[in-house]
Amino acid sequence: MAKKESTRKSVKKAPPPRVTKSRTAAPPAAPKTVIKKKPAASPDAQLKSLDADLVKLLNRRMQLTLDSAAEAPNRHQLWFDPQAEQELWERLEALNAGGPIPTTALRSVFREILSAARCRVRTVRVAYLGPAYSFTHLAAMERFGKSADLIPVNTIASVFEEVNRGHAEYGIVPIENSTDGRIVDTLDMFTRLPLRICGEVQMAVHHNLLSRSPRSEITEIYSKPQALSQCRDWLARNMPQARTIEMTSTSAAAQLARDKPGAAAIATRQAAVQYELQVVAEKIEDNAHNVTRFAVIGEAETRPTGRDRTALLLQIPHAPGSLSDALQAFKANRINLTWIESFPLRGAEAGYLFFLDFEGHRKEQRIQKALQLLEKRAVRMEVLGSYPRSEVVD
Repeated sequence: MAKKESTRKSVKKAPPPRVTKSRTAAPPAAPKTVIKKKPAASPDAQLKSLDADLVKLLNRRMQLTLDSAAEAPNRHQLWFDPQAEQELWERLEALNAGGPIPTTALRSVFREILSAARCRVRTVRVAYLGPAYSFTHLAAMERFGKSADLIPVNTIASVFEEVNRGHAEYGIVPIENSTDGRIVDTLDMFTRLPLRICGEVQMAVHHNLLSRSPRSEITEIYSKPQALSQCRDWLARNMPQARTIEMTSTSAAAQLARDKPGAAAIATRQAAVQYELQVVAEKIEDNAHNVTRFAVIGEAETRPTGRDRTALLLQIPHAPGSLSDALQAFKANRINLTWIESFPLRGAEAGYLFFLDFEGHRKEQRIQKALQLLEKRAVRMEVLGSYPRSEVVD
């Protein structure tokens, strides 16, 4: 009997139930903190804050200058170190590159800091051709600052005498002008007194017509002879109706213009402020590049800087070819001669005195060689000084 085949139904196992992980709901985000920006300080408030910082920094600069001065071995050099000052001016110009402050204004700030600090250590007396706010006064302030004891005198000879007698440590006098040339009174005094040049100031000279009267009512124009000469063409074209009258200085002319109706002066803009005059016309000089070089006279000796000038007083035999022979000393030593002036000797003696300026310092070997050659040919020779060449101040 056949076995019945039992049929088994295949039963599929159900898959295990899926375990779904319950997701924990994220906590609600914290509300954002709104940071309120402080309103920008007003320009006036910013200026006050900046002024406070500047005062602190300037006082710090002053104190460091005093500390440096206290360590100086020779306090006489405090007031006269042209090389250190030139390095400062060059550094300031580099730092100020692209800045809106004019370099001359920046120099003025630092000059007065230096001047005030030096005055705290030692007061220096400087004689200059006055009165106040003449071009020589401006040159004195440019070189020594307003804190120095600046003494106005009436003549160039008086400047030399004040220094020679020890009443002033330094003097400042004009020595040449790019338009009119040599200043005779200054060169003459070097032949009379044993003083040396220890520095120079070169200033761009701008002349202005100053008055309290309208231009159409000006009948007289006052100034020193050099200023009138440097504006001769402008006056002829623009003020033909006015009579020109010479004065001892531009400042004296400004004082007179202040007090006399119909009068005008040719003087500086600073004189206009000082004597309450109107600038009727500005920069009336005929030469737009009108520069006056001022000599600083005194006993200070300056060290070589690499951009120096030496001044020399020379008398040679009054014979044909003697000047040419003497000047060979410069050519042989490759020295650039920058200025030469001649004056006839006083009295019955025939011949000339020569004033020479040339590039280089008397301590340089090539300059010493040239001076030795000159001395062999000279009747009289005096080195008036070696000093750093200055830049023109506008």
